[in-house]
Amino acid sequence: MAATILVCGRLFDGIGDALTGPVEIRIEDGRIVERGASTGHPSGARVVDLSDRTVMPGFIDTHVHLCIDGLNLRQQTLQCPATKALGGLHLAQQYMRCGFTTLRDMGTLDAEWPTVNLRDAIDGGLVHGPRLVVAAHMISATGGHADMQGAFPCRCHLGLSKVADSPGRIRELVRMEHAFGGDWIKTMNTGGYMSFGDDPARVTWFEEEMQCLAEAAHQLGLPVAVHTGAAEGCRQALRAGARSLEHCYLIDDEGIRMAEKNGAFLVPTMQMTREDKALLEAHRLPAQATWKFSRDVDAIETAQRRMANSHAKIAYGTDCGMFPFSHGILEFQAMVAAGLSPLRALKAATSVAAELLQRNDIGVIEPGRQADIVAMPGDPVADIAATANVDFVMRAGRIYRHGTYDPLR
Repeated sequence: MAATILVCGRLFDGIGDALTGPVEIRIEDGRIVERGASTGHPSGARVVDLSDRTVMPGFIDTHVHLCIDGLNLRQQTLQCPATKALGGLHLAQQYMRCGFTTLRDMGTLDAEWPTVNLRDAIDGGLVHGPRLVVAAHMISATGGHADMQGAFPCRCHLGLSKVADSPGRIRELVRMEHAFGGDWIKTMNTGGYMSFGDDPARVTWFEEEMQCLAEAAHQLGLPVAVHTGAAEGCRQALRAGARSLEHCYLIDDEGIRMAEKNGAFLVPTMQMTREDKALLEAHRLPAQATWKFSRDVDAIETAQRRMANSHAKIAYGTDCGMFPFSHGILEFQAMVAAGLSPLRALKAATSVAAELLQRNDIGVIEPGRQADIVAMPGDPVADIAATANVDFVMRAGRIYRHGTYDPLR
């Protein structure tokens, strides 16, 4: 394959503390092979002029749900796995147009494995889309945040929920996730807002249950992500050695200190709070969420500022699927509004997210890494809103958006 040369006006490489440039990036066989003031232009190389753009690594969203429609849970959950997978493919492709070249899918409500199938189809080149890292299902206690029985008659046993109430069953579910190709284990140790009959302020795993799940996952080499709300839920997840805490709705100072000490990653999904707040004010938030969210919204925003002011590792994650994917890019602005610097928000979606995913081949623009690269007009360090204007997308050396070329539209 002929080389591609990107001529960049400004560069954020994913780890630096300022924009640099002008700079050129040479790409061969899907990887970055050289970066410098001038890389030389080999015979036959394709030259792409981005001299009036800010160039940076492809964005990584570490918390999405490609096969869940949060505002249509009852109806969408009952769709067949193929319908969910095809719908998820469309969402993934459209989200890649916004600059997201890697997604971590945090679980679906289905008896089958649609996100695993979708990941494998993309990896195998059958379809085009962002690379996927998958937690296939969400494991919780009966009556926990991933238990859909509260949404359907009790006699409706469709296998939609992965629930457990004993160490043996917990281990069995973890082993099944591993056996069928899951990359991560996702669990919920508190209730949530959009689910039926549970409460984010309540811890739903007993200590030995959380420890059992984490030990089984770690023995099989799978990292653990924990949906958590209550401050004690955050601390419980950290005691069990969770690699990432999702949402952290009500995390307190002690939880922050534990995360900093443990090196755990916090994924605060701040745009989700903005979305729910707008729905609440418009009287459109589902009834099962209204009483819980209206009680907690001020505490959630305080917790988000607490995280922003900490030294904890914060990774970019949105919870898209619970709200439209077209709004996922706004997480950058939500993070900065909560108190993160623009540079820290940019790192959260690049090098920090890659570290969370244990991927040393993405998230930074340097030789040897995958050529996942995006570009936009403007300066996102001066104005983080520039991230919403991505108009160049490359994934593994292949251009998916540039000028009028937009095959995924």
